[in-house]
Amino acid sequence: MHKESMDEFITSTVQKPVRKPRWLKQRLEAGPGYETIRSMIKDKGLHTVCQEARCPNLWHCFSKKTATFLIMGNRCTRSCRFCAVDHGPTKPPDRDEPARVAETVAAMGLQYVVITSVTRDDLPDGGASCFAETIEAIKTTVPNVKVEVLIPDFQGDVDALATVLNTGPTVLNHNIETAPRLYHVVRPGADYRRSLNIMKATGSSASEIPVKSGIMLGLGETSQELLKIMEDLLAAGCSILTLGQYLQPTGRHLPVERFIPPEEFDDWRSRALALGFSAVASGPFVRSSYDAADLYGTAISALRGRREK
Repeated sequence: MHKESMDEFITSTVQKPVRKPRWLKQRLEAGPGYETIRSMIKDKGLHTVCQEARCPNLWHCFSKKTATFLIMGNRCTRSCRFCAVDHGPTKPPDRDEPARVAETVAAMGLQYVVITSVTRDDLPDGGASCFAETIEAIKTTVPNVKVEVLIPDFQGDVDALATVLNTGPTVLNHNIETAPRLYHVVRPGADYRRSLNIMKATGSSASEIPVKSGIMLGLGETSQELLKIMEDLLAAGCSILTLGQYLQPTGRHLPVERFIPPEEFDDWRSRALALGFSAVASGPFVRSSYDAADLYGTAISALRGRREK
């Protein structure tokens, strides 16, 4: 979508989401595992990005007894036009939340956990201390657990980033999302270079922690732009990549410019690996934390193999 048409969409009335192609239709797996996890999260007063962002893999992950915990509430201080998470007035962080997350992780018997958050530009450190407290609570309650964090950009504050890195997360994930040309419409308030700098700073201060990022396809990016994003991510120290289809959450969100067929996602995976990424998940339903433990394992195996050569 050209800048003019994107800008026109912003001021237009509600648009009905486009009909999805056949490859985006999937059977829901709402079995006993799903109900168990849903009830457990509700009883603890917690949030998951699976539910708040209307992730298409919610039933899949819940049925496998996995979830990505969303900390610091369910309202974001930014209003990205692709995201279903609500934005608006926020509440102070819940000081008991880290303990409740840790208790739930223990009850679920998890050995690999993903923690993410809404963006909290209203907090002095962007919520970095909340991430740190949650990681520490989980590690204390469940020794040897692996904790991946999907962080906001902390407005580029490297001290806030260090607060998170000092707790030793297994993976540092920060999504680049889309091409810089589209940022002013897709994710106003974010900055492409600032996000790359957060990843680069991770490699500089904690090189032992793999860096991961994700890109949404179907927002109007070109193939040339997608290749450039990958090159920029590699230059910033990113070694794990996810590629997924953007899906319009509601009629008030940005429309899908194009539905990418599965075979094209397969091609992009091959190209990304050839460029130098250690592990790549690419497909219509892939999201940042989808099968995160398996992707991490693949990345570690690839990195070890390279060192042995």
